[in-house]
Amino acid sequence: MGLPKETRRLHAPPPRRAKSFVRPPALQLRNLALHYGDATIFENLNLDIAAGQVTALLGPSGVGKTSLLRIIAGLEEPFAGTVAASDEQPLSGRIAYMAQQDLLLPWLSAINNVMLGASLRGQPLEPGRAMHLLDRVDLGARADALPAQLSGGMRQRVAIARILYEQRPVVLMDEPFSALDAITRTRIQDLAVELLAGCTILLITHDPLEACRISHHLAVLSGAPARLGTPLTVPGPPPRALDDFSVLQTQAQLLRMLAK
Repeated sequence: MGLPKETRRLHAPPPRRAKSFVRPPALQLRNLALHYGDATIFENLNLDIAAGQVTALLGPSGVGKTSLLRIIAGLEEPFAGTVAASDEQPLSGRIAYMAQQDLLLPWLSAINNVMLGASLRGQPLEPGRAMHLLDRVDLGARADALPAQLSGGMRQRVAIARILYEQRPVVLMDEPFSALDAITRTRIQDLAVELLAGCTILLITHDPLEACRISHHLAVLSGAPARLGTPLTVPGPPPRALDDFSVLQTQAQLLRMLAK
């Protein structure tokens, strides 16, 4: 699965922009329920995830946010309910999923971890585009490094580059920026908004400021069994400035919801 260094270092033509999805689907979650043994994690959960926009999901640990993401991705079966795309087409093959852990293969270099999905599917590899994405996350100089040679934040950036490389219309992200320092986090958030523009995104985060900066819509999952609160909409296009009035105002409202 490795590529010769000289192949990776060739000056490729300008990398392709992210695929243009004419109509990325909205997602419709209806009457979802999840049980673990006798415990009901959530039930009668209904959520609309807007097409081509970012929806952020917040809430305390243990309420089922990650499980909800896994259900949408087809990695976990709900006790009841359905997940459907608005275009009535199967979601299989149209989702890119980024878990909380970076999940890099330890024997592959950073660049080959970025191209892992295409390699496993037997698709042609695009080292020029992979290098471009590593450059964008400030890891171009570490393209040959193994995960053990990278810090936790660096590995997280490789995982983000891998998601960007996939170019899927639906993107599920579970705390993708949590391992990054504050300055890098802000810059990589902006990069994700730029390169994932037009995708339907569900983002799990514990950071209210992050949610208000880069999302169009916010939802809070809380309680036992967990239920969704009234969704919020953040005015203006993301990414928003840290001191944007709408960000500060919505963050205050969101914090009041989370504190209940």
